Amino acid sequence: MFTGIVEELGEVTRVEPRDVAMRLALRGPVVTKDAKHGDSIAVNGVCLTVVDVVGDEFTVDVVDETVKRTSLDGVEPGRLVNLERAMAADGRFSGHIVQGHVDGTGTFLSRDSDGLTRFAYPPRLSRYVVEKGSITVDGVSLTVAEVSVDEFAVALIPTTLRATTLGRNQPGDAVNLEVDVLAKYVEKLAAVHLPPAAVENGRGEEDR
Repeated sequence: MFTGIVEELGEVTRVEPRDVAMRLALRGPVVTKDAKHGDSIAVNGVCLTVVDVVGDEFTVDVVDETVKRTSLDGVEPGRLVNLERAMAADGRFSGHIVQGHVDGTGTFLSRDSDGLTRFAYPPRLSRYVVEKGSITVDGVSLTVAEVSVDEFAVALIPTTLRATTLGRNQPGDAVNLEVDVLAKYVEKLAAVHLPPAAVENGRGEEDR
């Protein structure tokens, strides 16, 4: 489990195509300090398993299913990424519950001078996104400031803009999105108590 508090900006140093996956090498002096084979590290919000650690670099394998469902599709050496180690049992919980399981990709739209940043996102996720609720964008835990059926906005402070990839996004850039897992559990548990039509009306075509 992660909290969405990015520990450092890492860099992709190598991309090796494989038969059913690709191997990425990434540089991250902070996250590699105590990393070892089998540990979990979130890369732009995607939970990946460490294969090896050499100095300040680590490698991970990314299967085709993950590539297709995330913004890691087309990743190249030199790309900056948000890195976070899995939360320690005695760690401080500063963000929200983040699994590192991407629910879909969104698109960076704009950012104004006050840091209000807008993203387009799949309408099928709209029922999980609420004003003042939590959402993860490229691994960053954020609070929703505004929301509509196909767009949402978050207010980014200067520290977040400086310390994560979100300050470097350009219009049209794809981002990984993970909605609050608690909302999905509530929906699942409540579904058995609702009329079938109510449950069906909450689902978009992409969910069927």
